[in-house]
Amino acid sequence: MSGKPKLHYFNGRGRMEPIRWLLAAAGVEFEESYLEKKEDLTKIQTDGSLLFQQVPMVEIDGMKLVQTRAIANYISTKYNLYGKDVKERALIDMYVEGMFDLNELLLMYVIQPAEKKQEYFANMMDKAENRYFPVFEKVLKDHGKDFLVGNQLSRADVQLLEVILMAEEYKPDILAKFPLLQSFKGRVSNIPTIKKFLQPGSQRKPQTTEEDVARAMKIFRS
Repeated sequence: MSGKPKLHYFNGRGRMEPIRWLLAAAGVEFEESYLEKKEDLTKIQTDGSLLFQQVPMVEIDGMKLVQTRAIANYISTKYNLYGKDVKERALIDMYVEGMFDLNELLLMYVIQPAEKKQEYFANMMDKAENRYFPVFEKVLKDHGKDFLVGNQLSRADVQLLEVILMAEEYKPDILAKFPLLQSFKGRVSNIPTIKKFLQPGSQRKPQTTEEDVARAMKIFRS
C-alpha cells in the first residue's frame, strides 16, 4: 500500500470535493478509487470499511475515515491548516460552517426539479450575495490581513475560495460588490499548490451536471 491518501467516492464533486481541495492546498498527492456501480459501494459497505455505510471515505495513516467534516478536520490539523491555537481554530470552524451551508445550497441546485429551479436559484444567489459573502468581506476588512484567520493559510481560506469559484459558475460577476473578496480570490488562487490544482488536468472535478447526478443516483439509490 502506498503512503498516499486514497479517496473513495464517485467521479464527481459532491461531498468529497472539499477534501480534494484541502489535500491539494497542502501539497499532498492522493489517489482516488471511483465508485462506478452499486456493487462497488456494496463491496465496501459489507467489508467493514464504512463506519456508517456512507461515503466519502478516505484511507489515510492506517485509518478509514468517514464523515466529511471529520476527514477535513484531520487533514487540516495534520497539514497545519487549522490555526495556531484554540481561538483561531474556533474562528476557522465558525467560518467554515457558514461556507458548508453555502456549499450545500450550491451543490443541491442541480438536483432541484425543473419547476423549482428558478425559485431555488434566486434564493441561492440572494443568500450568497446578501448573507454569506458580506460576512467574509467584513471579516477580511476587520482582520486586515491577507487571510481570514491569523496570518497564514488555513482551511477557511481554501474552502472560501472553493465556494467563491462555485458561485461564480452560476453568476460570474457575483463578487462585483466585494472588492476585498476579489483581491482574496486572486491572492489565494496564486498560492502555488492551489494554482496547480486550478490547472486543467488536475484532480479538481468539473461543475456537476444532471448526467453526473443520474450516474450517482444509480450507485447510491438503486
